Formats: sequence, C-alpha cells, structure tokens
Amino acid sequence: MADEDIKITAKGVDVFYADTHAIKDVDVNIQNKAVTAFIGPSGCGKSTFLRCINRMNDTIDICRVTGDILLDGQDIYARDVDPVQLRARVGMVFQKPNPFPKSIYDNVAYGPKIHGLAKSKAELDDIVEQSLRRAAIWDEVKDRLDAPGTGLSGGQQQRLCIGRAIATAPEVLLMDEPCSALDPIATAQIEELIDELRQDFTLVIVTHSMQQAARVSQKTAFFHLGNLVEFGDTDKIFTNPEDPRTESYITGRIG
Repeated sequence: MADEDIKITAKGVDVFYADTHAIKDVDVNIQNKAVTAFIGPSGCGKSTFLRCINRMNDTIDICRVTGDILLDGQDIYARDVDPVQLRARVGMVFQKPNPFPKSIYDNVAYGPKIHGLAKSKAELDDIVEQSLRRAAIWDEVKDRLDAPGTGLSGGQQQRLCIGRAIATAPEVLLMDEPCSALDPIATAQIEELIDELRQDFTLVIVTHSMQQAARVSQKTAFFHLGNLVEFGDTDKIFTNPEDPRTESYITGRIG
C-alpha cells in the first residue's frame, strides 16, 4: 500500500486515565477513503482510541495521551495544532444522536458558520442542502428546515448529525457506535449511508456488532484489554484471524 493511501498513522499510542492504562502501545495505519471498523468487548479501549484521533480526550482532565498520531503525515498533537480546527477536519458522530436544540437548518449551518466556510446566505443554503443530501435525509426534511432537529425520529436525528458532521467538509469521519440506539431499519439506512460516504471520506467506526463491521468495513482492528490484537482486511479478520484471541472473540468465546 503506497503512502498516499494512508490517511492516519498511529505509532506507540498509550492512553492513561489517571492511573488506568487504557490503551497500550497501539500502532495502526488507517487507509484513505475506506471504512475501518474497531471491534472488541466493552471497555477494551476502542472508543478511547477513536477519541484520540480528533483529540476529544483533551476535554477529560485526567486523560493523558502519549505517542504519535499523524493526519496526512502531520502530528495532530503538535503545539501549533488548534483542536477546534482539527475537529473541522476530523468530524465525529456519537452513539446517541445529539442534535443541537436548534432548527434542522441551524444544526447543519452551525459548523460552516463558525469556520467561515460560507460567504453569503446563498452559499450557506447550498452547504446545508448538499450536506443533508449526502446524509440521505434531504427529501425527508427539505420542507421543514426551520423545525427543531430534536423533533425527528432517532434514525433521522442520527442522519442529521452525520449531515452536521460533514458540513465542515471534513476529511475523516469518526463514528462511535452510530447505530446502537437505532432500530434495525434505521441501522440499515445508516450502514448504506456509510458505504456511500467512503467515496469521499475516510471513515473509522467503533461497533459492538461484528455483523455490522463485516458488512460496512474494508479493514478491521480488534482491541482487547487496551491492546490492538490484530488489524487487517475485514474478510481475513473474520474468516482467518491470526491471533487466537481474535478467533475466540469472533466465535463468541470471549466478549
């Protein structure tokens, strides 16, 4: 794999919460314009590692991150990197849909406004429409953009949050169990959307559903007790894993 195919490189990453060693010496290369799934039992460090990629752990006082995480070869923890600007490039969608208590329009317009991405109302309208189209929800909301985002169904709220995340034209989208609060139909819609979004974005998804990882991702990383046990092509991880711990997890013997 040529270097231009690698979007994010992690080298020797450790994460500590006070005295707890949550992530232990993780090395991983995340491919550009592909879906990488992080799987593993609850509390194994997958969400903690995901949050390192856009410095969300900075918001936790007792959390300390060491090692290197590079985005396009640049250290995202360097002193001159503004975490707010970084999060415009590395968007995040959370487990529970969390629209702002604002209109559907304002939910999506908020990011582009604060980052100065639109010079006029017409440009902003265009960004909102394109973002909602790409999040596969435009047709459902185009006639009620001034209605509150919180009034949508759970699946619609999550697609709105994806639209909000892509409105700042990020390069990477992080998704922390984006379907765990959704019903099967809404989950299928989000999975289809993830598959479409990888044309334009690098996606990293944490999921507790191995079936979901198998359906949506090209690469899979298996975490266990803070260690990255195995990383590789999704098909291989699920059919022919190298590490016995991966096999035990996939066959349901640990979890």
